[in-house]
Amino acid sequence: MAVLAAVLGGCLYAVPEPGAEASADPALAAPVSPAFLAPTAARRFSSINPLSDHRLLAIMPDFATVQPAESDAPLTFRQKWNLVIKGTIDPFNLVNSIMTAAFAQDGNQTPKYGEGAGAFGARFGAAVADGATQSIMGGVVFAQLLHQDPRYFRLGPDTGVAHRALYSVSRLVVGRREDGRSTFNSSGLLGIAAGIGMSNVYYPAASIRGRVMLERLSTSFTGVVVGNLMSEFVPDLQKFFLPRIKAKVLGKSALWED
Repeated sequence: MAVLAAVLGGCLYAVPEPGAEASADPALAAPVSPAFLAPTAARRFSSINPLSDHRLLAIMPDFATVQPAESDAPLTFRQKWNLVIKGTIDPFNLVNSIMTAAFAQDGNQTPKYGEGAGAFGARFGAAVADGATQSIMGGVVFAQLLHQDPRYFRLGPDTGVAHRALYSVSRLVVGRREDGRSTFNSSGLLGIAAGIGMSNVYYPAASIRGRVMLERLSTSFTGVVVGNLMSEFVPDLQKFFLPRIKAKVLGKSALWED
């Protein structure tokens, strides 16, 4: 009975009288479970449009590059899809597919659809499909399954040139998780491999060979590295040279207008 009385007495003592003010001592305040805290907005939603309109030299799309001053909030599943669609239908990339088809048409190179307008159309369709399937598999499907961010996060001019160059090349195999940590770029590499494998569905039989697949794999890897290097350094070159070119054309005062 004495123990029960002590417990009841403690409970009554802990409950404040109606109308009584709560203690101002923060040490006596009840702890709040982290599960009930609101998520940090900066980590869930970007303060800017994550689907940027960045272009290199005002022509080449650079939509998948995050600049140093921009939010690194992860993309939603819908944003990943929109990023792929935006890049696939961009006029510059469509023109690039036309040029790819034209080079392949010369001498009936891979994919070996033959000669004529019909073959050129098939090559153009294959070039668009090649880029789209790799982007969808790597930038959407595997990125979502593995919780990785398919974009390139630029270091910018505040970092040394050698370090930036090594960083750009290493992004072929080093990826970024949605929580910001570095990881193996499994989504990007699997996306390239899966896209090339899926091309066997629409490539002619003469172009479905192991050697051709390895060559295309090498070309895709090279394209990723070159693209990263361009995203990292072209904005610096553009900022340095364009005002000077304008100054030559328009007069010295144009150098200071920028």
